[in-house]
Amino acid sequence: MAGHGLLLVAGLVLLAAAAPACAVDYTVGDSSGWTGGVDYSTWASDKTFNVGDTLVFQYGASHNVAEVGSADYSACSATNSIQSYSDQNSKIKLTKPGTRYFICAAAGHCAGGMKLAVTVAPAAATTPTAPAATPSTPSETPSTSTTPAATTTTPSSGKTADSVGGASGVEARSVMGTLVGAAGLVGLALMG
Repeated sequence: MAGHGLLLVAGLVLLAAAAPACAVDYTVGDSSGWTGGVDYSTWASDKTFNVGDTLVFQYGASHNVAEVGSADYSACSATNSIQSYSDQNSKIKLTKPGTRYFICAAAGHCAGGMKLAVTVAPAAATTPTAPAATPSTPSETPSTSTTPAATTTTPSSGKTADSVGGASGVEARSVMGTLVGAAGLVGLALMG
């Protein structure tokens, strides 16, 4: 019976560790950062931004980040900014679905291309659906299962995932799937 409790605790730990694996930090402009001469539309075009992800703007003292509405984005105006940042390492959490707009409010910078629009998708579901079952008393002691270790990769596009050693968004979600699968195996072992 003690083995079942240990398996249950292990399963809960796996689920708790898996939740943050889904969020991804995107360094805007990758190694170039938030500066002139970068095409931010192209930078964002191959990325999928989800609720829970974070945009990391890294920039020098001559730049800033202003979150603005659609009309102000088009007009390169920070007059009615939603939020402004000037700390040179601004981390902006994407908290809801929709399009978010960012510009550099320094004179001429937005018109020169320092503007970014990102479309944020709803967060992927992280809670697995398990069929309801009535636990039965196992006739033999379940064997101890092992969970494969997550593979870490070096990011090549400025993306890092929380708690996944620098995996990209796709890789982080793959690790999440592996962890959820492992938790499912623990659940099956408990049902014995």
